[in-house]
Amino acid sequence: MPTLILVRHGRSTANTAGLLAGWTPGVTLDDRGRAQAAGLPGRLSALPLAEIVTSPLQRCRETVRPLSEARPALTVHEDDRIGEAHYGDWTGRKLAELNDEPMMRVVQGHPSAVAFPGGESMRAMSTRAAEAVREWNVRVERDHGADAVYLMCSHGDIIKALVADALGLHLDLFQRISVEPCSITVIRYTRLRPYLVRLGDTGDFASLAPHETPPEGDAPVGGGAGAP
Repeated sequence: MPTLILVRHGRSTANTAGLLAGWTPGVTLDDRGRAQAAGLPGRLSALPLAEIVTSPLQRCRETVRPLSEARPALTVHEDDRIGEAHYGDWTGRKLAELNDEPMMRVVQGHPSAVAFPGGESMRAMSTRAAEAVREWNVRVERDHGADAVYLMCSHGDIIKALVADALGLHLDLFQRISVEPCSITVIRYTRLRPYLVRLGDTGDFASLAPHETPPEGDAPVGGGAGAP
């Protein structure tokens, strides 16, 4: 079965503003995010990509644009099922404010029980993304062969949920996974089991350096802004 390259979108204006963007229209990459996207063609130059699939949200489409321009023979497919979680009434709010919401403790400790007010549940988010990957695996193998490699550009919580699914982890454990903006995660699917080959690889270790302000223990909803 195919190998899936998961790319989180580059750093966005919402990431740097500390906002939970969700499906808010018009959220673009910031300067760092555009530079990250511009580096993708070089980082992936050794891979014979069969397909590019992206979330329909602008920050993801902007992330894959340099890659698609470098490989004009590839069609970019949009799939709503790998779009960001529908955060409902939380959409567009500051993450610092959301930390005071009682439900945030559930998001951190028991996400499988969370349904965002006016939005979707985290279980539904995880299920739709996993279903999309399974269907694309079949399609890519049918059209390009069992050894094909294809790419999906999506969002932090979606990628974390797909990693948890591949590892057989309960969704309640997915907050232990971290994927920075424009990081590359690789899952190789086989008839027996999926293999996690790379996780959150940016090629940049700056985010591991000590922070002036130590990071909080909670996992950032939506994935966080990555290295400063």
